[in-house]
Amino acid sequence: MSAAHPARRRDGAATREAILTAAVVEFTEDGYARAGVRQIAERASATAMTINRCFGSKEGLFPQAVDRSFGPPTVVGDELPALAHSIAHTLAERTAPDAERLDPFLLLLGSASDPEATDIVRQGVEAHVGARLAGLLEGSDAGVRAQLALALVAGTWLLRSVVGTTALASADDERLTDLLADTLRPVIREAGATSAPVPTAPDGAAGQPAVFQGPVAACRPRPAQNADRMSPPSTRMVAPLTYWA
Repeated sequence: MSAAHPARRRDGAATREAILTAAVVEFTEDGYARAGVRQIAERASATAMTINRCFGSKEGLFPQAVDRSFGPPTVVGDELPALAHSIAHTLAERTAPDAERLDPFLLLLGSASDPEATDIVRQGVEAHVGARLAGLLEGSDAGVRAQLALALVAGTWLLRSVVGTTALASADDERLTDLLADTLRPVIREAGATSAPVPTAPDGAAGQPAVFQGPVAACRPRPAQNADRMSPPSTRMVAPLTYWA
């Protein structure tokens, strides 16, 4: 009797795996709203009753399908050195016209019309690729910067692979990699990346606006008859620029 139990457990695990695999395909191809339990069961060579027994319902199956889809690294890896170039290179390759499709992004797109499904996808993105990328970055704003980088990844995928905008679809992969990497580096803050300096207030003036004086040319009095005309560039004063520190 006991010898039969491992076989039953193995059969149950194999069935569950087949259902999850089929669910990812159905949700990716048809979206959350259109995918049905019967279609998933048919693809998995199972029954709707088996799916309900294992996962409760389609609503119970979807979060696990999202985890299955977003869990493995697809574009964002797990290593920091040359991270911007690595993401850019993988994205350029995976969005090329003849490349294999990126299922996680298709799953995201196909679920956007349903608020509940969108919330589940958001949790999956944040728990997997978002947390993985944020964990590689430094600084208190690592989470925001990670999601900015993901926005660039998702936007590039959408325009190049789904919409097929002419410039992106026809771009050379190597050149696109360089452009994407240059765009990602300031967000990721890799060594050697440049970013705009952050204005700071003078010592002892915390919370006060930091004032930066632009180049001011000598201003000569204008004749009265020209008072209603704009002064020529050589005599125009550049107003100070004020930034809050």
